[in-house]
Amino acid sequence: MSIQKSILEAPKQLVFKALNNTKKAVSTANGYALHKTEDVVTEGIVVAEQWQTVGNKALKGGLALALTNQDLVFDALIGLKKHMILSKKRFSKLIA
Repeated sequence: MSIQKSILEAPKQLVFKALNNTKKAVSTANGYALHKTEDVVTEGIVVAEQWQTVGNKALKGGLALALTNQDLVFDALIGLKKHMILSKKRFSKLIA
């Protein structure tokens, strides 16, 4: 019996050794994947914050530019109105 028991023990030990090695390899791979995922998410958050800052500056600059353009348009319209009134007066004097 002891010979048969020792014959059965050798493969059993090999299986347990292989299982332990597999557990260690899977644990290492899982830790690596978790670490890299955390790095990617952290980097994504940092980049999103930077783009948010850029977008905020662009929005503020765009609004300032729109305000300036609006003032220019209204100033031009006021000048055109004054010119039309003056031209109407001059034309009326020519015809009358």
